[in-house]
Amino acid sequence: MTESAPYLTATAQAYDSVADLYADLFRDSLGRLPLDRAALAAFAELVRADGPGPVAELGCGPGYVTAHLRGLGLDAFGIDLSPRMIELARAAYPGLRFEVGSMHALDLADGELRGILSWYSVIHTPPRELPPYFAEFRRVLAPGGHLLLGFFESEGDPVTEFDHKAAPAYRWPIDGLAELAREAGFAEVARMLRAPLEGERFRQGRLLLRRS
Repeated sequence: MTESAPYLTATAQAYDSVADLYADLFRDSLGRLPLDRAALAAFAELVRADGPGPVAELGCGPGYVTAHLRGLGLDAFGIDLSPRMIELARAAYPGLRFEVGSMHALDLADGELRGILSWYSVIHTPPRELPPYFAEFRRVLAPGGHLLLGFFESEGDPVTEFDHKAAPAYRWPIDGLAELAREAGFAEVARMLRAPLEGERFRQGRLLLRRS
């Protein structure tokens, strides 16, 4: 653990406390989100085109998106800070692999992964701490591997903290997040901005990136 361990611990504890409710609320959420499914499908198609290999969902929560990736033909597994989230994921999807771990120090070999999905999982990372995460993503991705980020977009504002229901979180300008990724050695493939739906507060951003 680094000096940032307190915020990692606080985030894990926060998600442990809401894990059961979270799983109930979001288990079927992709069914009403065609644009999100389209982004995940494009990511899966590009990864499959690169050849076989493991794909990690980092910050997998209760596992429903990891299972969706498996349904798209990827050798997907999940990693999450929250032990309770991992318990729920293993119970719901016993045929899939789920592990407790942190995105900032992955127990994976250099170049081991064909793809990484980070679906609203970097949102709790303080902005000054985020560059090392991109460096770690690049380390574990094979050359040419793809990274898909899902996040809350700041709609013209700079990085903005907001009152997420689980733990403090941040909205990012899509250009700023893309620049951080570029500096870490990723090339942008595509981006998407989705207007908030009923019950959502903020615009949603997606960045599809390729390890240079």
